[in-house]
Amino acid sequence: MRSYLDFEKPIADLEAKVDELKAMAAKGDAVAIGEEIAKLEAKSDQSLKGLYMALTPWQKTQVARHPQRPHFVDYCARLISEFTPMAGDRGFGEDEAVIAGFGRFEGQPVCVIGQEKGSNTETRLRHNFGMAKPEGYRKAVRLMELADRFGLPVLCFVDTAGAFPGIEAEERGQAEAIARSTEACLALGSPNVSLVIGEGGSGGAVAIATANRVLMLEHAVYSVISPEGAASILWRDAARAQDAATGMKITAQDLLRFGIIDRIISEPAGGAHRAPDEAITRAGHAMSAALGELAGLSPEQLRNQRADKFLAIGRKLM
Repeated sequence: MRSYLDFEKPIADLEAKVDELKAMAAKGDAVAIGEEIAKLEAKSDQSLKGLYMALTPWQKTQVARHPQRPHFVDYCARLISEFTPMAGDRGFGEDEAVIAGFGRFEGQPVCVIGQEKGSNTETRLRHNFGMAKPEGYRKAVRLMELADRFGLPVLCFVDTAGAFPGIEAEERGQAEAIARSTEACLALGSPNVSLVIGEGGSGGAVAIATANRVLMLEHAVYSVISPEGAASILWRDAARAQDAATGMKITAQDLLRFGIIDRIISEPAGGAHRAPDEAITRAGHAMSAALGELAGLSPEQLRNQRADKFLAIGRKLM
């Protein structure tokens, strides 16, 4: 069953009417309503496209968090063959907020690292809503070092509200683990490509998004803090999250303009959650193109390109 966001109510009403007419037609309770159904469907599609072409930053944040939006496990199942997950950081334990392993992308051996939020109550609890603890980032470092040793490209899928803020995570060195993961990304002698598929929250995202190419889905968001968190700090009022989202420039369009990301991947009309297979296919094509751009570069060239890219952030005037 499709879930609608608050601002999608006009679309929900139109689609409910279409479903009602289709049910009537199926029962034979009405005649010659095919034309009416077609008109309503056309109106609904047009309204949906118009609505999504003019989303505010706060509305994009809601779309990025949509419960039916495809998650990392969906991208991995569709794009990566022969995927073999690896567990544990060889220091403390396993963190299922970060899923990492090796597989094949378009036949090429790759290392894959993704943040998984979960899609229902059971999986959300198991994956801790995508909020990694230090062992999750140390697992990512372990796999990146293995990938570097064997010259394998690294593909990262970013989708987290942020690193886990609990006391136990801080006690185990959360900040140091994030810093080490970011350092491992920068030190890679093999190409790495990161894709923000939903939320890119703070250092929890940067830890695996420090890549040669950073891609974002059209309605994803990427920020130093959540809008609610920024509103609580700036105005001591989380209800002003909408103002914070607008001011922080968290959309893919803003980030591309500032040179923070390299490419925006368009989503199907109505967002990735309406056509997950199509969204994942588009993402796969974009990641393949990004890897192709990096093919043939030496390890030193890859490191230099990556370092130059991130050192330039904040120096680009618009």
